[in-house]
Amino acid sequence: MTTLKKIEAIVLEEQVDAIKQSLEAAGYVGMTVFPVKGRGSEGGIDLRWRATTYTVDFLPKVLVMIVVNEDVLNHVISLIVRSCQAPEFDPDPDHRSEHAQSWGKIFVSPVEQAISIRTALQRR
Repeated sequence: MTTLKKIEAIVLEEQVDAIKQSLEAAGYVGMTVFPVKGRGSEGGIDLRWRATTYTVDFLPKVLVMIVVNEDVLNHVISLIVRSCQAPEFDPDPDHRSEHAQSWGKIFVSPVEQAISIRTALQRR
């Protein structure tokens, strides 16, 4: 019996197309994408407009969700990570800082059951 895993990748909006293209090229076409806002260790960013500085606490990101068989889990994660680490997504490659905006996070969790609404077929 094959175990299913759910991958949830929270990434920058501009990384979504690269992830989609990379996954499609490898044969993984099914995914769900949600616009989200959040904050991680960066705690938001300070922006300056005219003479005022203000903090944006919750940054816009995108959650990409994909369910895969456990035997391809590491391959799919690798595709996502490589897509997001492309040089064009590094806003300041020469001045990396621990306080720079995060490029994202990937979470993996088990899927107990998947049921097709159209056919009512179940996968565990």
